[in-house]
Amino acid sequence: PQDGVMLQMEVALQEGDTAYDVLERAAKQEKLHLESSVPPAYNSVYIEGIGNLYEFDCGNLSGWMYNVDGWYPNYGCSRYVLKAGEAIQWRYTCNGLGADLGSDFMSGEGK
Repeated sequence: PQDGVMLQMEVALQEGDTAYDVLERAAKQEKLHLESSVPPAYNSVYIEGIGNLYEFDCGNLSGWMYNVDGWYPNYGCSRYVLKAGEAIQWRYTCNGLGADLGSDFMSGEGK
């Protein structure tokens, strides 16, 4: 989309929901394409594509990253258990594994 936002919505949190659970539920509800895998090395779900935008579409360091209240966890989305009121963003990086996502990623601000 012109503004870069594919989807913005609130999702009811269920006990034990992970960042991946919420993404999957929102994608199903809104009929938004979602493709993921579970690489054994990560022990977590890996997001390959959202809305037909895939990892590596913009270069060899491009792909999907998530943040919770501005903080980018250093572990997979299916391992991050959400708390009520937390806000998740799924952002696509084209340059340097997040270097283009702004100062919030580079500074580690957030949690």
